[in-house]
This record gives sequence, structure tokens and C-alpha cells, in this order.
Amino acid sequence: MAEAQPPTIVEGATTGDVDDEIPQAAKSAEDRKAAAALSSLDAPRDDDSTSTKDVDQEAVRQAMNRLAGTNATNGTVAKKEDDKKVVKKTVKVDPADVTLLIDELELTKIKATDLLKAHDGDAEKALRAYIAPVA
Repeated sequence: MAEAQPPTIVEGATTGDVDDEIPQAAKSAEDRKAAAALSSLDAPRDDDSTSTKDVDQEAVRQAMNRLAGTNATNGTVAKKEDDKKVVKKTVKVDPADVTLLIDELELTKIKATDLLKAHDGDAEKALRAYIAPVA
């Protein structure tokens, strides 16, 4: 025999969700406010107060320059005059030295060549510099 069920119980499958079992009128005002706030987050805003149209472009540029430092131009650090006068000297690198560095230090050909060029093509200096770099 079946027992009498309360009138709020409906026969059939339920989702098991607590919100489905609580009548909508029984929710508190606080819950309704929270639901309204959450739904307003998804809604597109027509408010122009947060628009970028009103941003003072000059003030933004000055602020960016202050953040970048005194030697900055257009967001990039300006090079010193000494950097512009650096002359690259051409160094002839022996292919046997490149092969030695590739085999012993397990470097790529490009890295081995650059290491030799940085040490005037001297394989011994390059090996010593790679093993014990200057601190």
C-alpha cells in the first residue's frame, strides 16, 4: 500500500536538482538580487562611461613614456650613440674548429660558429669560455 504523499510532490522523474524542488516564490529576496546581478553581467552594456572614446590620448602617451623611462621613444628604448658606432669585424673561422666544438660541446653549427667568432676564431678560448663562463 502506498502512503499518501504531500501535495507538492509530483509523480515522475526529477532532475535531482534542489532548485527544481523549491518553489520559485519561496526563494529569498537576496537570491533574486543575486540572480539579477548575474544576469546583468552577461547583458551587453550601452553605457559609454567605460568607453575608450573619452580617453585623453595625450595623457596616455605621457604615462607610457614615464613607464618606459627617460630614454624611450614610442615604447622602445633608444639606443646610445656608442651602440651605433659598433663595427663588426670579420673573423675567419676554421671548419675543423667548428667541427671540434660541435663534437665536444654538442652545439649546433651556428652556435659553434658564433662562439668561435666571439673569441676571434681561437678554439681554445672558445672552449674555455663555454666551460667556465665569465660571471
